[in-house]
Amino acid sequence: MSTWRDDPNAIPPWNERPKCHCGFRTWLQVWTDPLPQGKKGCRFFKCPDIDNDFKACTFMQWIDTRPLGRVSFKEEQERRVRQQQIRLKGKEDELKRRRAELGQREAPLKIQEEQFQAREAQFKREADEQKNRYKEPAQSSTTDGRNKKGKFLRFTQ
Repeated sequence: MSTWRDDPNAIPPWNERPKCHCGFRTWLQVWTDPLPQGKKGCRFFKCPDIDNDFKACTFMQWIDTRPLGRVSFKEEQERRVRQQQIRLKGKEDELKRRRAELGQREAPLKIQEEQFQAREAQFKREADEQKNRYKEPAQSSTTDGRNKKGKFLRFTQ
């Protein structure tokens, strides 16, 4: 039984790929540069560098020690499609992880928002009660020493 390490055209399953220093599963790539000599066409694992901190991760691990043999155009296309599928799977996994983190962050914020709204409603009720206290019917004008026309009365003793 051959494994993906034995078959030059096979792509390893996602869960068998090493993780880079960033903690992400690595991508499979094929070396295309002529240097280092003898490595053109060799497969290697590389960091997807999908975190947004703009730091370049330099993780790289060779799979092949010598270049792959010639592959047909159809095989190359199939390999590229598989690589794209694997990249998409990695991005989906990362998106799920980030959504879960976001959900964990949102729960306390929702509770805080509900508490804030409850306090705001309480303050509004208290303000309305205070306004209503001052709007109660005014006392008769004679109690403050004025007559009905607003002129002060003279008190004689």
